[in-house]
Amino acid sequence: MPHVSLFFAAFIAATVLPMQSEVLLAYYLRDPALSIAGLLIAATVGNVLGSTVNWYCGRFLRHFQDRKWFPVKPEQLGRAERVYHKYGRWSLLMSWAPFIGDPLTVIAGILREPLPSFLLIVTIAKAARYLLVAGLALAWL
Repeated sequence: MPHVSLFFAAFIAATVLPMQSEVLLAYYLRDPALSIAGLLIAATVGNVLGSTVNWYCGRFLRHFQDRKWFPVKPEQLGRAERVYHKYGRWSLLMSWAPFIGDPLTVIAGILREPLPSFLLIVTIAKAARYLLVAGLALAWL
């Protein structure tokens, strides 16, 4: 069950909804009965799938950007769009970062980044972040 709750926390954290999956990962890493690899996989897959939802929102819902429910604020959208234009698809390596990461994944959809390259780069970024969090958490346990 911890893997499932971590998966959903990571999924929600990757969308624009407020959630911190790193704390939950660190908490679960305290339990020696849980697989570290399993926790990292659950967190990474959940977070990448959440980012993929953002990509789809950008790809298919931009014409709704003036609506209140649109997942990215106009100023976030503009900032992320400038970064994406400057660095291209490699800016997705920052998809793990607070504040800019989620809008970048929406921008990737808006600018029609192909899904395979999106998934590859975002998976690398998200996995690296969770590996770093796990390394720090395990060093402090």
